[in-house]
Order: sequence, then C-alpha cells, then structure tokens
Amino acid sequence: MKTKFIFQAIAISIFALSACSDNDTPEIDGNNESVYILQTMSEVTQQKPGFMSSYTEFPTGTISNSSQPTALQGQANEGFRNYNGQIFKMFSSSFQRGIYRVNVSAQGAISYGASIVTGNSINGSGNFVVENDTKGYFWDANEPWAIQTFNPSVVQKTGKIDQDFQSKLQKQDSRITFQGIGQHFLAIKGGKLYADVVYSSGTGLQSGMFNDVFSEVTIAVIDLTTQKYEKTITIPNTRSIGFINDNEMYSFDTNGDLYILCQGGPGPLGGSSKIARIKAAETDIDSTWELNYKDIYSEDKGKFTSVFARNGQLVVTANDVPLSTTPNNINTGEIWKFYVVDIASGNHTAVEGVELSTNSGGAYATFELDGKTILRINAPSKAGVSGFYELNGTAAKQLFHVSDGHVTGFTKAKVR
Repeated sequence: MKTKFIFQAIAISIFALSACSDNDTPEIDGNNESVYILQTMSEVTQQKPGFMSSYTEFPTGTISNSSQPTALQGQANEGFRNYNGQIFKMFSSSFQRGIYRVNVSAQGAISYGASIVTGNSINGSGNFVVENDTKGYFWDANEPWAIQTFNPSVVQKTGKIDQDFQSKLQKQDSRITFQGIGQHFLAIKGGKLYADVVYSSGTGLQSGMFNDVFSEVTIAVIDLTTQKYEKTITIPNTRSIGFINDNEMYSFDTNGDLYILCQGGPGPLGGSSKIARIKAAETDIDSTWELNYKDIYSEDKGKFTSVFARNGQLVVTANDVPLSTTPNNINTGEIWKFYVVDIASGNHTAVEGVELSTNSGGAYATFELDGKTILRINAPSKAGVSGFYELNGTAAKQLFHVSDGHVTGFTKAKVR
C-alpha cells in the first residue's frame, strides 16, 4: 500500500467478506453530542498511513474500521491526545509536525481543523501540553531553547515564556551536538510546568532520539504564575525520557502523583529503563521510589513503552524477549507484555486474557474511557485478537475486535 494518501473520506456500504462485521453500526443522525473515534494503521511505516472512523455507540463485535461510512484516510494514524472532549494531534494527515485539532461533525464526518505548523526537520516538534481552555505550551524545533505558548480553544500561537533558558541550562561538552528544552516531555502539576532538557549527540531528524549524552534525565521546573524558571531536577541512571509522539508516556495517579517513563539506553534497545515519580505536593523526583525494567525481568535487555496510573497501581508494557534492530522487533514484533504493578509494594502481575502485542508507539497502550480501563492489543498474526480489552484487576476481556489494519487509537470526542 502506498504510504502517501490524499486526504479524503471513504464511503463504502458493502463490506468485503474478509472484513465482515458482527455489529450493525447505528446510522449517524446528526443529533449526537459526542461520538467514538477509532484509529487504525494500514501498515507499520514512518508515515503511519491508515484510517480514522466515527461510531455513535461504543463498538462491539468485529469492526472493519476502513469500511465505515465515515472513514477518513491519511497519514499519522498512530494516536491522539484528548482534552475535554477535543482531539489534538502532533501530526497532520500529510505527516507535517505541529499541533492539529481533529473536528467531528454531528453527522460523524471527521476533518482536520485549526492548526499550528511547527518546524518539520526534528522529531518532537509540536510536543505540547494544555493548562486550561485558553492556555497551553509547546515546543517548536525551529527554536529549541524556547517554550512557546498557544490558545487551545482556537489553536493559535500566543507567544513564548519570557525566559532565557539557553543561558541557564546550556552545557559546554564536545559530545553535545543538539540541546533544547521540552522536546520530549511537557507536564503540568501543582502550578508548575515540567520540561525535559535535551543534551544529545544526534543530528538532523535524529536530534534527541535515543542519543542522550549523559546517564541521567534533566527536567526544568517553571512556575506558571510567575512564568519563571525555578530549578532543575534529575532522574539518575537512565536516559530517553518519554518519546515524541501523541502518547506522552507519563501518567497522573488519582492522588496527583506523576509517573514518568524513561526508556533508557544508550540507543533504542533499552537498558536502565525506569519509571520515576514526583509526588503530588512535591517538585522533586522521589528518591525513595522507582520501578526498573530489571525489577520485572532479571536481564536488563529492554524497556518500558507505556505507563498508566490509577488508584495506587500502574499498568505498564515491557518487552518479553530481548530487543533487536536486525531484524527490528521493536515496533512490529508481538513481544510487548502487560503488567499490573502495585505501587506501594512493587509487586507485579502479568495481565491474564491478552496476547503479546506490538508496541503501541504513539498510541496509548492503556487508557480510561467511559469508566473502563482499556488495553490496546495489536497482534496481526493471531486471528480475532487485535482490538480493545477491558481490564478488571489483573485480567482482561475483549470489548471488540478490529479485523483490518493495526489497532492504534480509540477515544471519545465532542462534536463541533
């Protein structure tokens, strides 16, 4: 399949026999206040071609996503972020980096709306966080030492934080070829903005990509009331905080504690991968708690790729076999296993009822929707497996199966 698509809606009324559906999707009558959005990739490539489709009711049975009357074809179909029922993405349908709002009409038609286009030459451009309806922060590769501001309600740039981060945070080291702030990680907690500080040996598109110079992660803390830089904090003995896709790779527990995923390294194969914590009422990394990949597997030959926190537990994914780039099993290998971790004790339990999955990448592997904790499982080599599952305790049961493509995002959006 070609990896570059014309942005278009696909209307198909008869399903192919290989993609028949067990459920009858209700007709979209134009009276809906919100709809469900399902996203699939046609193939696992850098441009992430595929489809987004809308559903008036929570899907059941077997779904052919590309065959829905509302199916919208394009690139960058690997995840999205939802704020108050609005969908935002870091990529346009033609894979241009930035901040893009996805609109859904009362009839279920999906389209890309207002946007902020950012530099397209470095990964992470367009990484953003929303503070409230009218204020958010983002990173533009064209100005790596600046934190930009924008209005999410209209998706327009409003300026930047008036701080000289470069003079405060830049390091002189011959190994560093790229530096900046906020490329991978922007989070807001307790009136503070947390932004990662990048010290990379990479160049071009690979700047900041699994090539951290130092064996620690540095985070700047910025007070949002004064808009002033306060201090830096570090996560020791790890590298590669989060990633630079629509999946932020951090999560807030219900008590306000923030859990931050570091993929480790050097390189993309992990090693020293960990999840760190900033407690709700604090601004420093909690030195008394961390979850390491090697706490789950005796050999430190992998990494975490997702984290979800709720009610004193984490749901994480970790590779069940060693990672490799030749052949590359990181994104296409069905090797990622779900675990439920008790935060207080550190005890971990493998989730029952699910197969090993491919890497969720820019999509959320675990998320909450309609009061359900949902797991994304993508295992194309196994019939009837790929889809979304509800987690109860440490066991999961399939909610619906997706018969075509690679399962990525699922969310609920207000119509507009």
